[in-house]
Amino acid sequence: MPDLFEVLLRLGIAAILAGLVGLERETSNRPAGLRTHILVSVASSLVIIGNLYAFDLFKNQTSMDPMRLGAQVISGIGFLGAGTIIKEGPTIRGLTTAASLWSVACIGLVCGIGFYMGAIFATGFVLLSLIVLNKLEIMINEKNAYLNLSVKSVDRPGQIGRIGIELGRLNVTIKNISIETADDFNVIIKLTLKSLKDIKAEDIIEAIGAIEGISLIELS
Repeated sequence: MPDLFEVLLRLGIAAILAGLVGLERETSNRPAGLRTHILVSVASSLVIIGNLYAFDLFKNQTSMDPMRLGAQVISGIGFLGAGTIIKEGPTIRGLTTAASLWSVACIGLVCGIGFYMGAIFATGFVLLSLIVLNKLEIMINEKNAYLNLSVKSVDRPGQIGRIGIELGRLNVTIKNISIETADDFNVIIKLTLKSLKDIKAEDIIEAIGAIEGISLIELS
């Protein structure tokens, strides 16, 4: 059984590592921030320390599993994580925060058994995922949010306006537009569009294709 200093060390490291993760969530304005992550990690660490203490105390009197309470923490933290998940229309928010809470619970557990290097490396990977990979994910999503279309249409007055109306119904913004002559009766309209993540390219093409006079739509 660890002495008093070792207990304080384990709880302290659990608090510091979870605090780093919680600080990132706090600065991102997430529902579970600095205090919540520290509380989860310290409590998890305390549970496993208490379990080890009970095992050491009663090991000669009864059969005990030194990791049993730790397993209960891993499964039970799901209820807390579920409280951070919010559904807004087709979008679900809070999954990453729920995962970070589960992660700091596991970090607290390994701190509780004294596996400090594992906890430190795990915290590093969690922060890498939350900070660096989040920026990469934003860049990918922003790139994918733009759509380039070439539309062959009959050259008639008001055709651009009709396309604009259909795109407006889908909450799609025209970022750039150019028109080239295809032949005596048709033009090629080149569009750069920016849409919400939940709007599919097929929906945009279908909406534009339903306009009278549109004969061809190509992704470019």
